[in-house]
Amino acid sequence: MNDPFSTAAAKRASARRPLPPRSTSGRLALVATSGLLLGCTGVVSAAEPAAAPPSGGSSDLDIDQLVNLTVTSVGKKEQSLASAPAAVFVLTQEDIRRSGATSIPEALRMVPGLEVARLDGHNWAVSSRGFNDLFANKLLVMMDGRSVYTPLFSGVYWDVQDTVLEDLDRIEVVRGPGGSLWGANAVNGVINIISKSAKQTQGGLVSGGGGTEETAFGSMRYGGKLGENTWYRVYGKYSNRDNSALPNGDEANDRSQLAAGGFRVDWEPAAPNRATLQGDVYGGRMDQTFSFATLTPPFMQDYPSTIEVSGANLLGRWTHDFAEGNQLQVQGYYDHTHRDAGFFAEDRNTFDLDAQHRFALGGRNEVVSGLGYRLTSDHIAKESFNLGFGTDRRTDQLFSAFVQDEVTLVQDRLKLTLGSKFEHNDYTGFEVQPSMRLMWMPNEKHSVWAAVSRAVRTPSRVDTDMRLNVAVIPGAPPTVVGLFGSRDFQSEELLAYEIGYRVRPHNRLSFDLTTFYHDYGNLTTIEPGAPFFEPVPAPAHAVLPLRFANKARGHVYGAELAAMAQMADWWQLRAGYTFLESRLKLDSDSNASPPSEHSDPHHQVFAHSSMNLPGRLKFDAMARYVDALGDLGVPSYVSLDLRLAWEPRKNLELALVGQNLLDDRHPEFGSDSLRIQRAEIQRGFYGKITFRF
Repeated sequence: MNDPFSTAAAKRASARRPLPPRSTSGRLALVATSGLLLGCTGVVSAAEPAAAPPSGGSSDLDIDQLVNLTVTSVGKKEQSLASAPAAVFVLTQEDIRRSGATSIPEALRMVPGLEVARLDGHNWAVSSRGFNDLFANKLLVMMDGRSVYTPLFSGVYWDVQDTVLEDLDRIEVVRGPGGSLWGANAVNGVINIISKSAKQTQGGLVSGGGGTEETAFGSMRYGGKLGENTWYRVYGKYSNRDNSALPNGDEANDRSQLAAGGFRVDWEPAAPNRATLQGDVYGGRMDQTFSFATLTPPFMQDYPSTIEVSGANLLGRWTHDFAEGNQLQVQGYYDHTHRDAGFFAEDRNTFDLDAQHRFALGGRNEVVSGLGYRLTSDHIAKESFNLGFGTDRRTDQLFSAFVQDEVTLVQDRLKLTLGSKFEHNDYTGFEVQPSMRLMWMPNEKHSVWAAVSRAVRTPSRVDTDMRLNVAVIPGAPPTVVGLFGSRDFQSEELLAYEIGYRVRPHNRLSFDLTTFYHDYGNLTTIEPGAPFFEPVPAPAHAVLPLRFANKARGHVYGAELAAMAQMADWWQLRAGYTFLESRLKLDSDSNASPPSEHSDPHHQVFAHSSMNLPGRLKFDAMARYVDALGDLGVPSYVSLDLRLAWEPRKNLELALVGQNLLDDRHPEFGSDSLRIQRAEIQRGFYGKITFRF
């Protein structure tokens, strides 16, 4: 149910590891206790605190400033987080640095409401509000306005989303639908990864390190000026990660290495024009062992493979400010990706152009509108008996328009936002995604918001064109169990209801609570079809087809709580809790297996303590509890990460990081998608040096 490649037959055939008896209440109590000791994460993570002086003096943190950070992902305009009528969370540069994360998915573990699980050395499952999987398909991800959501399977290849983490300004995460602004596939959330401007990254930076799992990594960046109002930066980065472990303790075949480089140029004259040009290139290798069906004994065989990945992109953006509150922005980008796993290879080229205009209408209306066009073409360069797409090339076009009006009903107190996205795609034709949001701020300490939104997940290449042979039943002749796409596949639909409350009962304490009810229709099912006979490839065989359809529906509901406390000028505590419940069922005319309701954790808790200590020391500790994934055979677990950093000089930092310290190894996820070895995530240590000049 949660991934496009799963089949009922494959799930029944897969061996499930029995869940050992675990006390959920005990695990929750452990993390709750850790929360008292380690701390709690808030509405927004902290802005960068200054290092504590030798005397242990103040870092001068102000929660009022933190909860009023500027965000752009909710309304496609700058607004304070406190006034945003959505469940939005911001990870700042300081949060990312002090977390000890070496990749973007690792950093996202600190966001309440997100499900982030590592499958092995390089594969991740990331989703919001359920339906998580290696091929999770209901979360839109962007990097500086460039979508990294692939039309191949309606998801994200997290293993190649890489950049110099020190160059990131922030990561904005909006939980809940964003289709009215961002379009199809922003169903359960939007992640907007925003880098610093070239002006903000002048000078040089060199960082590197290594350890037990992150065996070697390093990055270099330099920024300078091309003219009085023009700044640039260039960067290079390399990472090498060791194999993770199999359940029996042996090494898994999932070592990875990736290199990337790029540039950014920003032109910011005194006149009302601004322009940005930036680009990236990357390449790497990732080992993986797949299990594939064969027509001859043993009928299922391991296939060690090396996945070759590469890509490049170029983005340009021009912004013109007219009068106050009146702005025009035009953006275009080109993106090329290549992935070759030996048995399957794809090349994809994407061209995207959009324009948006923001203006005031009267004294109470602020309108944002825009037009967009996207052309994406792929070339399936390799196919095999196990995986194919029928046609080796496909080109799709997407036309879009949106309009949103923010109406001030009571000045500085009550606002109503109405808007909708209108799109035409080559799979389902015309799609409309409206939303209505209300924000009430009775005073500066309290804010309440509510929203009703519609969003859709449009079909992908996998949904309509794919054939995946998942099993072979021995016999005379043998029978192939094949999973087929369907040209009749329709968009999955969501109608979402959300209510949020933010409060600052004290100038050193803040809470953010969101509750939601998601009503889904046209969800993916896998329906059995009439058997048929195939003479090739030899030996001749029967085929038992399973086909994608839209014959499930249901609802997902839950709550997301975040809190932040400034215990002292040098000590910040943060925590988050997520509750999630799914209720899914088949339509009356479906013959599929019942939908999975227990492949997402019911409960997640995390606690994070950040301390600026005397002697220019910084100490961070983060504990996480993740509930069991019953349908995937993954038990609950508690993890603990520690980071100790020392700044002997203002421009030099030495850090030691320990990850997953509470056990030798543990599984975090399991997937029946393209059967891969089930790996477990090991305890790890690494050291890092960062030098700025």
